[in-house]
This record gives sequence, C-alpha cells and structure tokens, in this order.
Amino acid sequence: MDYELLCTKIIAITRLTGNFIRKEAMAFDANKIEYKGLNDMVSYVDKNAEKQLVRNLSKLLPEAGFITEEETVNTYGKDFTWIIDPLDGTTNFIHGIPTYSVSIALYEGNLPVIGVVYEINRGEMFYTYKGGPAFLNNKEIRVSNNSNLSQSLLATGFPYYQFDKQPQYMQLFTEMMQKCHGLRRIGSAAVDLAYVACGRFDAYFEYNLNSYDVAAGAYLVQQAGGIISNFAGGDEFIETRELLASNGKVTDEILQTIKKYF
Repeated sequence: MDYELLCTKIIAITRLTGNFIRKEAMAFDANKIEYKGLNDMVSYVDKNAEKQLVRNLSKLLPEAGFITEEETVNTYGKDFTWIIDPLDGTTNFIHGIPTYSVSIALYEGNLPVIGVVYEINRGEMFYTYKGGPAFLNNKEIRVSNNSNLSQSLLATGFPYYQFDKQPQYMQLFTEMMQKCHGLRRIGSAAVDLAYVACGRFDAYFEYNLNSYDVAAGAYLVQQAGGIISNFAGGDEFIETRELLASNGKVTDEILQTIKKYF
C-alpha cells in the first residue's frame, strides 16, 4: 500500500467536500436543522457531505468499511475502515461561527494509517500517513516544545449532554484555568487536535468523545511527536471516550490534575 499516494487522493476528496460545505454556509437555512438528541444537531449539509465522502472514498478502497457520524452508511471492512466526520463543529456551522472541519481517518485493522483534518474557512489541510511526518499545507509540523504548564495554552470542550460528570469537570476546569496560560473552547475536536499537532495548543482534553471526532486528529498528534492517552493515562481513548492530547512535556502534570476528578 502506497500510503502517501492514497493520502494525496484523500486530500483532493476532502477539499471537494470542504468546498461544498463552504458554499452551503453562505446560504444556510437554520430552519432545516434536525435534532438527534439534546443539543445534538444535524443539517442536510452534514448528511450530503457525508454521502459525498462515502461515495468518493469507496472508489479508492472498495473493500473498506465505514464508521460515520451521520450513519448514512456503517459497514465493517475486513482489513480497512474509514472513520469520518463530514462536518465536525456542526453547532458552529449552524450559528455562522467559522470554525468547523472535515475529519477522515483510515484504519488498517486496529491501527490508524492515514489522518486528514481540513479546517475549511482558513483553508488549512492537516494530514499524515503511515511512514511519514505530519503536515499542514505541505509544510511539516511538530508539537510544541513547551514544558511549562503555566506558559501553556490548552483547549477543551464543554459537555452538552450526559451532564452527570459536569460537577467534577467544572472543578477540573477551574483548577486547570489557574495552572495554565489560558483555556480555549473552539467547538471542533478535530481542529483542537490539529492545533496540538502544529504547536498552537500545548494540550487538549475532553470527554464524551466519539471515534469520528478524534480518530484523524489523534493520529496527527502522534505523528507530530505528541502523546495521546485517556484520563487514566492508558491507550484506550476511543473505548473510554476520554482523551488527553499533548506535546508530551506537560502530559504528566495535566494527568495528575485530571485524576483528582475523574
């Protein structure tokens, strides 16, 4: 398998879908949104973008399965599986806030081999493939070299459903806010992870995440020299739906704080 060549083809497909989303954003009708659950919105743009991605990615690897957010198709492949979020940051998109992305990961067995995150409005294409480094628009990227948590800029996400862990999360949020240079909540987990990969954020943590939210971005962080774990410090971040991504230099200090509350 030529992962670099395959990644190049995925980038072209991702860009096409990003162009579709950008065009739809200019005339989006918020009255056409649907609710999958409490505060969990979906639009025709999400669904059409997903169908477009599935159709085009299927041509690259007809035997591969799919795990998709909008469940327009969910099939398991013997060797390869696409894990895709056609529009990560739907709430931002619906409200006209210009931070949302397309996220595509390819897994071979249980391991990622390609990750692509396209931040649409800035035209920033983050990507990586097995055997290669991580890139932003053809330029190699690395995680930050900052080892001082007090000088670190962190990202997180707020719970919008399943509020049972909200009290301890708010305690964690309060302590982390006092320990770091600043906390940001952008609204797209894929973008948060891409920003860790390129050194804009020193770390990112969140819970209640799905595989399609983080599969591509987590691989970007790893390929850029960073560390991915769950809140216990283990590798099973998809299974536990908890994720800490960092440059590796502030991991231990952040984990010590997280473990007080989770």
